[in-house]
Amino acid sequence: MTSEIGDIEALASFVTRTPRLAVLTGAGVSTASGIPDYRDDHGDWKRSPPMQHRMFMDSHAARQRYWARALVGFRTLQQARPNAAHRALARLEAAGRVSGLITQNVDGLHRRAGSRRVIELHGRADRVRCMGCGATRMRHDLHAELEARNPHWLTLEAPVGPDGDADLEAADFSGFRVPDCTRCGDGIYKPDVVFFGDSVPRTRVSEAFTMLAEADGLLVVGSSLMVFSGFRFAREAARAGKPLACINLGHTRADDLYALKVAAGAEAGLIALVEALEITPDPAPSDSFDESASHDTFSTLGKR
Repeated sequence: MTSEIGDIEALASFVTRTPRLAVLTGAGVSTASGIPDYRDDHGDWKRSPPMQHRMFMDSHAARQRYWARALVGFRTLQQARPNAAHRALARLEAAGRVSGLITQNVDGLHRRAGSRRVIELHGRADRVRCMGCGATRMRHDLHAELEARNPHWLTLEAPVGPDGDADLEAADFSGFRVPDCTRCGDGIYKPDVVFFGDSVPRTRVSEAFTMLAEADGLLVVGSSLMVFSGFRFAREAARAGKPLACINLGHTRADDLYALKVAAGAEAGLIALVEALEITPDPAPSDSFDESASHDTFSTLGKR
C-alpha cells in the first residue's frame, strides 16, 4: 500500500517491528546534495543513458569523450556534501535501527555522513583503476593530470549528470589527451565503478546478500530499482518472506512487493521517520571521502 508523508507513523511502526533493518538506497538520496538522478517519476531516463562498459573499453574515441565530459562534470560530485537523508540514515544505524546499508550510489556520501556498515554496490567514483595491471589511483590526482594536458577544457561549463558526466554534445573530443597508466605503461584508466553493461563483482554481491540474509526486513529509499543489480535484493527479500517498505517519489520496479510505500522524497521521508522514532543522537560526519589510499598516488590490488 502507498501512504503519504503525513502518515509517516505507519513507517515508524514498520521500522519498530523490524529490529534488524537493511536499507537499499539509490540516486534519489543524493539529489538534495546537488547530484542529479537518472530517472523521472515514471522510471524513464531523464537524459541519454550513461557510458557502456564495452564501448569504453573498445574505443579510444569513447574514452576521450568520457574523460573530457568528466573533467567538466565531475566537479559537482567533488563539491557535493551529505544531506539530511544521508545523516538520518547514519542516525538510524547509530541508534540500532539499521543493521546495514547497500547503496547503488558511487558518491561516497553515506560514509561521509557517518554510516559505518556500507556496501557500495557500484563502486567508488573518487578512485580510478588501471584495467591492465589493476593499480588504483585517486581520481583527483588523475584529473589534475587531465587538466595539465587539456587546460582549455577548464573554461567550459555544461549541465551535469548523476555520474559526474557533462552534456558537451557539440564538442570535438578528438584532440583530448587521455593518459595511459603510468604504472604499467599502456593500461586503460577507468573509474572504479560499475558501468552499464558490466557486472557487479561477485564478492560484493555476496556481501550484500549476506547483509540482507542477516536482516529482518528491507527499506528501499530513493530508487526506482529499474536496474536489476538493485532490484534483485528486493526480489530476494520478498522470496525469503522478509517485509519490505519504500520511501520514493514515483513508480518503482518493486511496487507490488512492498508492505508499505511512502510517497515522499528521501530527505522529507527520512527526517520525518527519525522524528517519529524520537531518535536524537547524531553521529559526527567526516564530510570527506574515505581516501585511505590518498597518501599514495597508487595502490596495487591486482587484476580483476
